[in-house]
Amino acid sequence: MTGDLTFVKGHGTRNDFVLFLDEDASIDLTPELVRHLADRRGGVGGDGVIRAVKAGRIAAGSEIDPDLWFMDYWNADGTTSEMCGNGARVFGAFLEAYAGVDLSGGVDFGTRGGLRHVSKSIDGRFAIGMGEYTVGGGTSGFDAEVEAHGLSVARPALSVDMGNPHHVVALASTEELDGLDLSVAPAVSPTPPHGTNVEFVVALGERDVDGEVRGRVRMRVHERGSGETQSCGTGACAVALAVATWAGPGSPRVWDVEVPGGEVTVRITGSSTTLEGPAVLVAEGVAKLSA
Repeated sequence: MTGDLTFVKGHGTRNDFVLFLDEDASIDLTPELVRHLADRRGGVGGDGVIRAVKAGRIAAGSEIDPDLWFMDYWNADGTTSEMCGNGARVFGAFLEAYAGVDLSGGVDFGTRGGLRHVSKSIDGRFAIGMGEYTVGGGTSGFDAEVEAHGLSVARPALSVDMGNPHHVVALASTEELDGLDLSVAPAVSPTPPHGTNVEFVVALGERDVDGEVRGRVRMRVHERGSGETQSCGTGACAVALAVATWAGPGSPRVWDVEVPGGEVTVRITGSSTTLEGPAVLVAEGVAKLSA
């Protein structure tokens, strides 16, 4: 593709994205173009690329109301992903600022992982309904093993499906968490057929926030297709669900999740979760593209 592409740069707890408006899918968004835009030295730079397009204009939105907006999300390596929680919040902020969407009452939009709902609170934070989840592990609480640089032995892991795949590993201390080398992808056994995101978490106890008991955890993540990122929204939900599962009945339903890029809040309600946190649009510009 040649020509100019008007874009916006945004981030959710420093999980950053290149976003652009393409309502009628007139832009040929290829893996090569995605890799170029996400390249931090040769392009704009980001953990992913998000196109705002009407669902009826692309095949991935064929089972969704054609007039709904669709979050066409791509990883930095040029592969697509079902869902991105931080990206979804930033997508909401982008729709509000550049597509004239009113978020005061919330709005539905499509993803490869199904419909999602985003709203904006009076304090400027964004909340995204993350849909239904599935926690594996059976009665043991674990159903896989993970090897990672910085860990002397493989550790048990719990699979969580948030519309995209995750494996969560509990660590004993923040020192162990800080000592991980996530520049190399962790190895998961059994090998997930479509890859997976791997989260490492340390529990930090509970606290009372305005009469609400909240759990606290700290995590790092290696994302499928992007490597280690500063934050992962679906990963934060997976971590909250895993720790709540391990803690058993009576565990908090609200979890504050510390990530390298900041903090998000996960609310567990029945068979679904809601992710709350900031979404920041930091720049806009024009990318010069060449074939």
